[in-house]
Amino acid sequence: MQIHKGRDMAIRVCVAGVTGWTGSEIVKAILNSNEFELTGAIARHSVGRDVGELAGVSSNAVTVTSTLEEALARGADVLVDYTSPQSVKQRTLEALARGVRVVIGTSGLTASDYVDIDRKANDNRLGVVAAGNFSITAALAKHFALIAATHLPSWEVIDYARAEKTDAPSGTARELAEALGETARNQLAVPIEETYGERSSRGASIGETQVHSIRLPGYVVAFETIFGLPHQRLSIRHDAGTSAEPYVHGTLLAVRRVMQVVGLVRGLDRLLFGYETAGTPT
Repeated sequence: MQIHKGRDMAIRVCVAGVTGWTGSEIVKAILNSNEFELTGAIARHSVGRDVGELAGVSSNAVTVTSTLEEALARGADVLVDYTSPQSVKQRTLEALARGVRVVIGTSGLTASDYVDIDRKANDNRLGVVAAGNFSITAALAKHFALIAATHLPSWEVIDYARAEKTDAPSGTARELAEALGETARNQLAVPIEETYGERSSRGASIGETQVHSIRLPGYVVAFETIFGLPHQRLSIRHDAGTSAEPYVHGTLLAVRRVMQVVGLVRGLDRLLFGYETAGTPT
């Protein structure tokens, strides 16, 4: 990661997913801030509508478009993406090719996707910040789990989300599992391939971590890392409520910091604590 000097002018932001649960709250925060300027908006619905009016604040002359090219017509320093796993990677690569930094809040990308994004960011000397969860308490839960993994040799991850969530595991759980695998080696008493019965019941193996995804009504987003030693257990869990507000602060923090980095920073915890994990720039 390379650090550059800050800037005095407002950071110009384009938001993809402005009509979504989190994207709409990001838009409101940007429109109510002197630190940021909303210059573009992308959504599948409400194309042509004024973003300010959609957000319930005053008109700001930015209309919703369906493509990144249209949304960047007024220029942008940073693209914030809260859309779908099917479109986010291509949009990110296109933004980087156009000289725009990216903050990714969309889940569903894989480790190989991030390799491609990191390469493109470095080739263009731009920054990307991606997190499965931009909540401060989620970042702390991940941070504490990585500390615990250096002392406790065995763990599994449970990923909870609403019944309608289509990606599994969540970006939060995938990011956590891969980071745990980079931090220490998980010890399984019985290798998965030696399991009798339904091996899939042991969860998905991600970075040598078994991840179990639960999709039920009543959950929003939650994840839990369970560590075990003989005669003792440790559980580190994060639960989110029904509001998108927890993700706004972390996202805007990432918008500020992405101006100062080159390459990919994966995980809000890496912005907060500044530690480095092998294979991932910080």
